[in-house]
Amino acid sequence: MQPSLVVLAAGMGSRFGGLKQITPVGPHGEIILDYSICDARLAGFRKIVFVIKEEIEDQFRELMEACRPDDMEYAYVCQRHDDLPGYVCPPDRRKPWGTGHAVYAARDAVDGAFGVIGADDFFGRRTFFKLYEFLSAPHLPEEMCMVGFRLANTLTENGSVSRGVCTVENGFLHSVTERTKIAREGGAVFCNEGGRRLPLEENAVVSMNVWGFHKQMFCEMERDLREFLSGMKDPSAEEYFLPSFVDRMIRAGKASVRVLRTPSKWRGVTYQEDREAMERSIRRLHARRVYGALR
Repeated sequence: MQPSLVVLAAGMGSRFGGLKQITPVGPHGEIILDYSICDARLAGFRKIVFVIKEEIEDQFRELMEACRPDDMEYAYVCQRHDDLPGYVCPPDRRKPWGTGHAVYAARDAVDGAFGVIGADDFFGRRTFFKLYEFLSAPHLPEEMCMVGFRLANTLTENGSVSRGVCTVENGFLHSVTERTKIAREGGAVFCNEGGRRLPLEENAVVSMNVWGFHKQMFCEMERDLREFLSGMKDPSAEEYFLPSFVDRMIRAGKASVRVLRTPSKWRGVTYQEDREAMERSIRRLHARRVYGALR
């Protein structure tokens, strides 16, 4: 059974100021996701599961089906606020439940091994080949993977970002710490931790939420999600993050995560100002014939 690829596309991009998942960045009207699908297909993936918001389902389906390759299968799953194990969603909850919950929403749409990526990031072709190669090999259900990026290759010049900063030991992920407001200042990189500025190593391995799992992982995720929901202090705002779930699995001895390092430079549209730089980069790739027309 071939691995599937789960694409998290339910975020609305509040910092960007619009629905960045479907904002054209390519010379033929391509969106960022078109490049990820092209690279995933070349790597071997043949089924894509999109996790989206119900409000954009029709628009998103129309956009993606318009350029779906004949040999690709697409599935669409809505991340619903009330899709919670043993918990009733508060009536005032408007915010999505987070990346971990988005993956949980795809539990009935995947079979066997699957990868996870975000819809609004450009990861580079090698990312998908590394991910598919790992997922295609035989592994125990508790054996996972993460594609790790160099921190300096994941920053934007137009503001701060959040990243899962990783500790790696002998090629395996030891821990993931979510760091916020990461930015370059005066030639160095800092993050904000409780109001304090802390320095970060440029070569630190960070998670861009590119993961590989087995379907049986959902059993542990449901248990973990139940514990998260029961322990919340602010049900209107707290989120269930995927890196935090993985970190808890590692600490409990229930998972081993192979880190697949990539030298690729992340490209993304976190802010409106990032779009011009993204478009320039994409045009260069088309000029080098790395990509043809995808729409």
